[in-house]
Amino acid sequence: MVEHGDIRVVHRGGSKINFREPVITNDSKFLLCASGESVKVFSTSTEECIHDLRGHTDLVTGVLLKPSNHLQVFSCSADGTVRLWDFTDGILIKTYVIGYPIHSIYASAHHEGVIFVVTPIRGDKRTELFQLVAVHLPQSGDQLVETRELSAVLSDVSSNPAAIDFGRGGEYIASAKGLQLEVYFFKKQKAYRFSLKEHNKKGGKNTFTCISCHPKDDCIATGHEDGKIRLWRNFNHKKEYTYSTLHWHHNAVSSLCFTPEGTNLLSGGVESVLVQWRYNQESQKDFLPRLGAAITHIAVSPDGALFCTSHSDNKVTIIQSCVKVSAVIQGLVKGESVRTDLMVDPRSKSLVLNGKPGHLQFYSLQRDKLLYNLDIVQQEFIHESGLQQFEVVKAAFDASGSWLATVEERKQKVAELELNLKLWAFDEQTQSFVLNTTISAPHEDQITAMCFCHAADSQTTMLVSASKDGHFKAWQLTAAAHTEADEGSSWSCDFVGAYHSLVPECCCFSADGSLLAVSFQEVVTVWSPASWELLTTLSQPPGAVRNLCFGRLSCSKYLLGTTAGNLLCCWNLLTCSLEWSTSMDVSLLLADPLSENMAAFCCQAGNTDLFVFKPSEPRPLFSRKAICSGKVTRAVFAPREEMLESCEESSQWLNRSQLYFLTQYMDLMTFTTKAEEDRLMAASKQLVIDDSVAMTPFYLLLGKHRQQENQEEPSGASAERTPLPQGSVAIKELLTTPAHVLPSTSFLCSMFVQSLLVSVKETREENKLAEEEMESEKEEEDSEGEMETSSLRVTQQSSVGVEDAESETALTKAQVQELRRVRKLDHSWITGLLDS
Repeated sequence: MVEHGDIRVVHRGGSKINFREPVITNDSKFLLCASGESVKVFSTSTEECIHDLRGHTDLVTGVLLKPSNHLQVFSCSADGTVRLWDFTDGILIKTYVIGYPIHSIYASAHHEGVIFVVTPIRGDKRTELFQLVAVHLPQSGDQLVETRELSAVLSDVSSNPAAIDFGRGGEYIASAKGLQLEVYFFKKQKAYRFSLKEHNKKGGKNTFTCISCHPKDDCIATGHEDGKIRLWRNFNHKKEYTYSTLHWHHNAVSSLCFTPEGTNLLSGGVESVLVQWRYNQESQKDFLPRLGAAITHIAVSPDGALFCTSHSDNKVTIIQSCVKVSAVIQGLVKGESVRTDLMVDPRSKSLVLNGKPGHLQFYSLQRDKLLYNLDIVQQEFIHESGLQQFEVVKAAFDASGSWLATVEERKQKVAELELNLKLWAFDEQTQSFVLNTTISAPHEDQITAMCFCHAADSQTTMLVSASKDGHFKAWQLTAAAHTEADEGSSWSCDFVGAYHSLVPECCCFSADGSLLAVSFQEVVTVWSPASWELLTTLSQPPGAVRNLCFGRLSCSKYLLGTTAGNLLCCWNLLTCSLEWSTSMDVSLLLADPLSENMAAFCCQAGNTDLFVFKPSEPRPLFSRKAICSGKVTRAVFAPREEMLESCEESSQWLNRSQLYFLTQYMDLMTFTTKAEEDRLMAASKQLVIDDSVAMTPFYLLLGKHRQQENQEEPSGASAERTPLPQGSVAIKELLTTPAHVLPSTSFLCSMFVQSLLVSVKETREENKLAEEEMESEKEEEDSEGEMETSSLRVTQQSSVGVEDAESETALTKAQVQELRRVRKLDHSWITGLLDS
């Protein structure tokens, strides 16, 4: 089967911003985060994303400010390149090709022109052996540079970026891995190693988790799995080293960071508390508690004014000197698992799934920003391991987005299960969902599936839920008596169905709402929602049915299902027979609501393959092997804001909708074409020039007003304008490009001078046209004088004028002919009066 190489799997929208330690710029105005295959530049005051630095073709694994230029930043990636950016303007300056996957990047002012990266020893992504390599950056004017001078510094290091740090201005570098601490001195070119026992006397685990070197003193702080912090000194002599121990965290220390002056040490862990230790006065410490989630990274601005913490729920918190939280940048909330399906809100077009404990999150994929969290459980969450609390396990929207159904459950003991079904109505005033109906214990066992009837012309709103208790129930919205339809309406059970005491696993409505399919183990039952009559049963042993999906549009006569026996079956509902089947281990099957296309995720050899097809055609539209490792169980088709105009058959399935899926590592992935990537790259390279102001609400009003003025302006007046030299491309590039990235003056001189010169040929042509116009005007005045005496002479003169006008350009000739015709009509009545 042919795979299509112009479509790539990328991180776009909802990527992790807590994957690597964030970077705060020197002026504390911007925050830079690695996010998928790009680097996001946020404003520390407004929390808005200012730039999205795109260019890498794989996961970005590190961001680092250039020590010699505080307006530039390095980024490294698993694609084997290091890129240099101007983050204030969002411009890619240079790309260094390393040739090996890069896991982290380091630099110091002491080593100018050299960066340090961590790469696999054999250049293989799957290996667990990594080395720290010094890369000498060549001085070249080319934008794409291949680095050739690589030298290994440390041979066995950790791939965790927090386990390596420079000390004392770059005099040495410290690396921690497992139970061993290694310090390499550059002048001596000698390394010292220090080992710890696996367990201490009290049973604590001494494994290293993170490291931070004091900026001025010879002191190394290390974090450990048992929550202890060790301060190492005298490590330049292997036999005389000493360390002191600090202990507050009750679990592993995830991040350590000294302030720029070295007066304080910051630490964080699962307690969601930022701890500030006084250097040399460790008994004095300050706390900033209740930060919401476990701390994964800590960063400090170069001036020490701002602290920054990354959290396990994909959040970045900006703190003013450990006193108060000034800003929170929230990405797509990432948890251990997603119990609900991936859904798209029909109103806001946002992605909806599990968020904070007991919440649903509404995330805008277009703006790549969290819109809001909806509290479903409405109970305080207690952070305690082993405590069973309510979880949101199911959710579904109706076709218009007016209703949201959620299921929450709590299982305290084996025999006890608390279950609630809640129906939420969308409130136009608050622009959010308001709880309408709560149904306690809607079933006697766990709910396995839930779906709304999506028929657009349906008179009633219907919800169907299936449970392990052997029943499926139809819930219907009914209006209370003597009230309006939307006021006082509530939900009640309309029908309870079962089939031979079997357990229902899946349920699905047809696109027009006329059929309901419910699978009972190996049997698929088809019901009529209008009369609740069992219309037919379909079966294809062996194996229980795991997924059910109706076809859309021209393929609405088909019903597809997957079985535990690794079969993908397609039934024709008109003939009630099996149309076709194929042997596939399908982990997830879903339909595109805007087309006939369907997507099947198949698990094979530890990886997931994707097939996109139409039920009516045997040949897949698209196939891709190993889109990710592990099994994909959550995916959704999200409608696009603007339809793509892809002409290639292999990528037409991406024109209307975009397919998103979640990997087992909670990474949100999607598919993109080369044409779409080129368009995004071109848009990101556009500079904001002086004749356009920033995108503010005032600009939107001013921009519309200017557009209206330009539309009302006559075309002739705009055509007669001559462009000023200041509006040339060369002048704009010269004035808008930052000075530190401009080429030499000698290179720009010729371009600048040529933009000011006026062509001699154009001047001569303009003078010639002006002389011809003056002559024609003189002839017109003579013809008007003679026109008063004789109509014959007027006709002759006009014919002569037309012959003379033939020597002019095409546009001038047409104008002259029009003038002659008008003047003839205006003055003909004068000749009639003279004759009379």
